[in-house]
Amino acid sequence: MNKFLKDLSNIVFLIVGVSLMFRFVLKLLGANEDSAFVNFVYENTLPLLSPFLLAFPSPSVNGKFVLEFTTLFAIFVYAFV
Repeated sequence: MNKFLKDLSNIVFLIVGVSLMFRFVLKLLGANEDSAFVNFVYENTLPLLSPFLLAFPSPSVNGKFVLEFTTLFAIFVYAFV
């Protein structure tokens, strides 16, 4: 039972980390938010970022290519929880 819970928590944190990495890359590449997949990723990762929102600036180029330091920080925090 103990191994099962450990494996389950590892899987959950892996999914969280991969989801946040998808968000980071999509924002960095300026993905179209009208796309169903991109919108799905953004909506489902927003609750994971809510504790960290507005903690860091998110510089952008031409308002489209965004470097989200908040997402990077969230990945770091969730990796060490």
